[in-house]
Amino acid sequence: MRKSIDGLSLIVADVLEMDPLSSAWFIFCNRGRDKIKILFWDTNGFWLYYRRLEKGRFKWPKPTAAGHIHISSQQLNWLLSGITWKTQRLTNPFMAEKCTK
Repeated sequence: MRKSIDGLSLIVADVLEMDPLSSAWFIFCNRGRDKIKILFWDTNGFWLYYRRLEKGRFKWPKPTAAGHIHISSQQLNWLLSGITWKTQRLTNPFMAEKCTK
């Protein structure tokens, strides 16, 4: 997890063979799975988010043979919250009953 924006964007371009200036968010995890960096391009510069867990590990999904993982924004929220997103099921949203007078 020593790499910063330049090093991570080189990994995206050279290893993943993707465009770091695209609208995609690139998520990197350390070997111990307790640290995550998220790199993405926004208008005229990069954003780099870093998160470290004090306890536990991120429930990191297994990558494809190409090394990629495509997840939705909801699955990213689950990942960052420590929820195993593969077993997570979407339920109907809570519907409050209307009060009648």
